[in-house]
Amino acid sequence: MRFFVDTANLKEIEEAADLGILDGVTTNPSLMAKEGIKGAANIKQHYKDICSIVSGDVSAEVFSTKYEDIIKEGEELASLANNIVVKVPMIKDGVKAIRYFSENNIDTNCTLVFSAGQAILAETAGATYVSPFIGRIDDISWDGMKLIEQIANIYERQAGFTEILAASIRNPLHIVKAFELGADVVTCPLKSILGLLNHPLTDIGLAKFLADAKKTEA
Repeated sequence: MRFFVDTANLKEIEEAADLGILDGVTTNPSLMAKEGIKGAANIKQHYKDICSIVSGDVSAEVFSTKYEDIIKEGEELASLANNIVVKVPMIKDGVKAIRYFSENNIDTNCTLVFSAGQAILAETAGATYVSPFIGRIDDISWDGMKLIEQIANIYERQAGFTEILAASIRNPLHIVKAFELGADVVTCPLKSILGLLNHPLTDIGLAKFLADAKKTEA
């Protein structure tokens, strides 16, 4: 089980690293915009800054949708640091690019996956990770966890090497269920990960222990 933090915020990444549970980072254009990072040069520098904190994989998403442009942009991103994973959308030219990257020893994360069929294409093309979007599937009244389970079953039976990176995580329960059903990695906001710490019985137990400790000191 591994945790990636889905953010472009350096303070959140540092907090996750200090907590000792940071295995990697995923980002996207929306997260970059949220942090006010604009322009190709600034975005590339921000990826370098993230990679200086994180020893694990850092997914850097391409903006392009045409094969030649995806290749060019992906190679530029991969050259920024050894732990950069090129994040490619699940589109026809994206699948073609994933095959190219795989043959040229560049790790990839196939994103925007919403079906088992798409996950099969990503694995066949050689993706390092496949990212099913759980929360967005739930938003349209389907069950995102069923997709995690289905992909995990298919990959296991076919002895696939692509790892399932559960994305669009909305709450701590999503994390638990994703791991239970076969996800290799979850990527989510730090808030969701910290939510795993909370349980009312822990709070009650700790309060009692502290109260008893004061009695022994007295």
